[in-house]
Amino acid sequence: MHQLIGTGIYPLNQAARLVGESSRYVRRWLRGYSWKYKDGRSRSGPLWHTQFEREQLPGGMVIGFRDLLELRLVAEFVRHGVHLKVIRATIEAAERHFGQSYPLSNRQFLTDGKRIFLQAVEQATGTQKLIDVVGRQFVFSEVIRPSLYAGIEYDDGEAKRWYPVKRSKAIVLDPEIQFGAPMLSEAGIPTDAIFDAWKAEGEDKGRVARLYDVTPAMVSAAVTFEQRLAA
Repeated sequence: MHQLIGTGIYPLNQAARLVGESSRYVRRWLRGYSWKYKDGRSRSGPLWHTQFEREQLPGGMVIGFRDLLELRLVAEFVRHGVHLKVIRATIEAAERHFGQSYPLSNRQFLTDGKRIFLQAVEQATGTQKLIDVVGRQFVFSEVIRPSLYAGIEYDDGEAKRWYPVKRSKAIVLDPEIQFGAPMLSEAGIPTDAIFDAWKAEGEDKGRVARLYDVTPAMVSAAVTFEQRLAA
């Protein structure tokens, strides 16, 4: 049985909302998918082996904190038009380069990622026109690279927690606390509990703040975060 404490537990639907992607696509990326040619069926495997892949946990497939961070980077690639074949080749090349799993969220990827990414482009798509390669370099350097560590806090090179709201530390996901559920970082209270209380109390932020002994600003941060996830 996988060690649950300190790993984080995220059902696929929740993980998809946290990274801002469709549950259908997340399921395809992490479970693989099949398609049918005229001469028979073919199958594409998952992009990587998840932390709970071999576990039988209730409620369907779940992933861990390291999976979630890797998924976040995959979603970022996809949003900026990088083909899934290139993403797969990037992950495989980076795993070989670093000799470990979850290479996209590895701090070393900041240094070596561009070279690995361009190697993966060549591996997955063959020789590219110069303009196409330059375009892909731009995607990595100007779009992907700045987002690699946004909000991720490291300790001894290992990702320990994630602050998912840009330029804010009000909300944190820490696999050591509450199985990695989003929570108010200063109060340690899950954001969904604050959100549910806000709805139950007629959207009175002041009353919720008094009930939980937090500030109205903390309530606002939790409510805004949960509303964004639900959108």
